Amino acid sequence: MRLLIIGGSGFLGGELARRAVAAGHETSATYASRPPDTRHDVPPDLSWHELDLRDPAGLTEVLARVAPSVVVNVSSGDSDWAVTAEGGIRVAEAVAGRGCRLVHVSSDAVFSGDGGPYDETRLPDPVTPYGAAKAAAETGVRLLAPDAVVVRTSLIIGDGQTLSVHERHVRDLAAGARDGVLFTDVVRCPVHVADLAAALLELAASEVAGVRHVAGPDALTRYELGVLVARRDGLDPKRLPAGRQADGARRGALDVRLDSRVTRRRLRTRLRGAREFLAEPPP
Repeated sequence: MRLLIIGGSGFLGGELARRAVAAGHETSATYASRPPDTRHDVPPDLSWHELDLRDPAGLTEVLARVAPSVVVNVSSGDSDWAVTAEGGIRVAEAVAGRGCRLVHVSSDAVFSGDGGPYDETRLPDPVTPYGAAKAAAETGVRLLAPDAVVVRTSLIIGDGQTLSVHERHVRDLAAGARDGVLFTDVVRCPVHVADLAAALLELAASEVAGVRHVAGPDALTRYELGVLVARRDGLDPKRLPAGRQADGARRGALDVRLDSRVTRRRLRTRLRGAREFLAEPPP
């Protein structure tokens, strides 16, 4: 498999790249502004390419240079519409034009949290700019590349060494290095980055198409997740401030439980729950 990972310099992209190279796949990856620091566990035989998803010519050039059989788009421009929505659609159009397989990573942010749990047949109803951008990208991907697989996932957690934004947030709160709270009314289904990356590679090598939910089986509040992260890392959970998102002025999705049972039954990769993988001390 000749693989191109769009967004390979990110948290999930880096894990996916390492696993792809270890599995013997000819792997290339993109970065938006600067290549990753090669001292930090980046495979030496990984081919890097600069790419701004707002630049159609640049995307065409990278695809022509790499000539991938599979493209996995794990990029995240947060709520930047030009990157997250239009960029995702631009990738789908370009990949479909070349006859490549596409795995597009989306988010549980496409749901409002008002009517869960959410299985793979549910239509997006986002309530945030990021969710709206992700939902728009999904629509474009499914229209332009009907053979693609759209993977919705949830909060991505690491092993305490290379940290996700969620783990860094917990550590900063416990250390008193930042303001904020962990919400007791926001529910998600966290997934371990290694499990998610393995599942993406499995789906990339398959002929599966359509929407697939790939998240952990445990539904936890952000506060409960923070307590588990703190305990794993030897921090005092009592130092974590708690609060309710519903009490704030800005609306956000509350209870977004991704029902991943259908896809979990079809995968060889086992998707662990957060209570399991966060019970393990960091290596």
